[in-house]
Parts: sequence; C-alpha cells; structure tokens
Amino acid sequence: MGLPWNDPWVAENAEIHVREIMESKQSYGLEYVMDDKVVGFLLGTSMLFHAGRTFEINDLAVDPEYQGRGIAKKLLARCQEEMKEGGMAGLNLITEAEGFLPEFYERHGFKKENRVILMELEL
Repeated sequence: MGLPWNDPWVAENAEIHVREIMESKQSYGLEYVMDDKVVGFLLGTSMLFHAGRTFEINDLAVDPEYQGRGIAKKLLARCQEEMKEGGMAGLNLITEAEGFLPEFYERHGFKKENRVILMELEL
C-alpha cells in the first residue's frame, strides 16, 4: 500500500492478520468494491469493558490508486453508523502520532485520549 497506509506487509502475513481478526467472534469488516475489485477495507473487533462494549478499528486501508476519493471516509462513516446502531459505547483505534492520520481521524470525531497511553515491551 502507499502513503498514508504504507505498512510493510508481507502478503502471507497480511493474510494471517486478516484471518485472525475475522475468526474472532466479535469481528467486523467492511469492504469497498470498485471496478470489480476490493479497493478499501475496514476491520476490527469489539470487547466488553466496564463502560460498555467498545469497537476497536484494527485496519482501515485504501489502495493507493483509489486514495483521495473519499473511500476511507465512507468506510469510517458506515462503521460508526453500524456500531452506534449496535449499541457500542465507543470506537477506539491506534494510529501514528504524526502526519496525516491523526488529522484525518480528528476530522471524523476522534479525539486524542489523554487518560491512557500505549506502552510497548519489545521482546
């Protein structure tokens, strides 16, 4: 994929990643089809927390040849609509701290969470 979704996936690992998400009982996915091919997708899972069931967007990507056409916006809007109808308490996601992505998500109602931080332990 190209910017801003340029994660360096190896095809085999990407297939495993998607399969693992979709095998979850709480998985959810959307695809955007254009010209008889999938050009965008959104994948995630939900989990019950003390404040209610929350959906986490694991992946939102658009083929570089189709970026700039509002596809990510449409996928995100549809997801928000369906999660609200399904009674979700909220939506979460992890994204890069710099660049285009924080601005994109903020335009669609997401806010930086200041009460929690992502912590990592490299093994």
